[in-house]
Amino acid sequence: MHILFLTDNFPPEVNAPASRTMEHCREWVRQGHHVTVVTCVPNFPSGTIFNGYKNRLWQRETMEGVEVVRVWSYITANEGFFLRTLDYFSFMVAAVLAAPFVRGVDVVVATSPQFFTACAGYLVSSMKRLPFVFELRDLWPESIRAVGVLKAGLILKMLECIELFLYHRAARIISVTNSFQSALVARGVDGGKISVVINGADLDRFRPSPKDRALAVRLGIQNKIVAGYVGTHGLAHALHTILEAADRVAQIPDGKDILFLFLGDGAMKLALKAEAAARELKNVLFLDSVSKADVPRYWSLIDIAIIHLKRDPLFTNVIPSKLFECMAMGLPVLHGVAGESARIVEKEKAGLLFEPENAADLAEKVLLLARNQSLRGSLRQNGRSAAPHYDRNMRAKEMLSILTRVAGSKHSSL
Repeated sequence: MHILFLTDNFPPEVNAPASRTMEHCREWVRQGHHVTVVTCVPNFPSGTIFNGYKNRLWQRETMEGVEVVRVWSYITANEGFFLRTLDYFSFMVAAVLAAPFVRGVDVVVATSPQFFTACAGYLVSSMKRLPFVFELRDLWPESIRAVGVLKAGLILKMLECIELFLYHRAARIISVTNSFQSALVARGVDGGKISVVINGADLDRFRPSPKDRALAVRLGIQNKIVAGYVGTHGLAHALHTILEAADRVAQIPDGKDILFLFLGDGAMKLALKAEAAARELKNVLFLDSVSKADVPRYWSLIDIAIIHLKRDPLFTNVIPSKLFECMAMGLPVLHGVAGESARIVEKEKAGLLFEPENAADLAEKVLLLARNQSLRGSLRQNGRSAAPHYDRNMRAKEMLSILTRVAGSKHSSL
């Protein structure tokens, strides 16, 4: 089977969509299938093209057996609704123009978060008269309303109409959460064509390891208990909550040995650094994004992993993929995301919950874990024991089974 996969995020980018897509496609190749990914040059989230790449009309490379076609797109930083929309739209057009040159395809898959890529998937599938599979990673455009980028009005209604059109036209929808599936059914989408393949972790890459002492010494944190946030610094993440918690912890005598580490980039990073400076926080360290290969080294420095999203009903449907990476590495989690992902943390006993955007609650839980090494050890062991249930390769095979059935079916959304 030849799978054509459209995504605007792909390695060497290190965000969750890029990782999931690469790890799935790599496993499909191992299973004997041909996979072609159409994407853009790596630039997320800073809008700066990664070293070794140029923003050309068309370029090819092969990554771990996956054929990658990179097309031109308008590139901007992950900030500003209009410019980001122009970025998304330009990739959609370029992907549609590039797709006819990819021959012998059996099924077309396109992934969110934003649905312009899904629009491209539908158009390509129509041109090629092939089934279209919509991988649903985010309820976009509702997510941009949730972070305050777009208010209710005509534009949002138009985008929602396009969104529903794509759901109805897809031969199959693959949701990354059960909550997304329920939300779609409530909006009139046929539940019979929705499958759920939740995220997972690459257990070969993310596994327990001792602290990288050399790296800790280089960063000057070798004697610290590190509470770390790793990932995108975006509007949805409300990371000012962690800064406020760091401020509270710094005022407590036995909190002096606790350091808050931020690793990653995003639209809010400069504002967060400015806020930390204004608060004169000496217990906060910001680090820029590192390559996917180096991420486990930095995770190894962390004693307490913090996962957080803005307090909004929409985010109760989300399961941050870093949760599974933390479990695989045996990192106790402080989880500030309500809903489906919180239920996983409780079920697996892999961490403690705190109320989203409640800095006092977060500070209290950080101090609790910092003071209680035995509790950290229990959470660490629980996460490690649960991790095999969220093996990324197992999830990739689940999705491959769905794609095989869709490709072999006469059904088409045309």
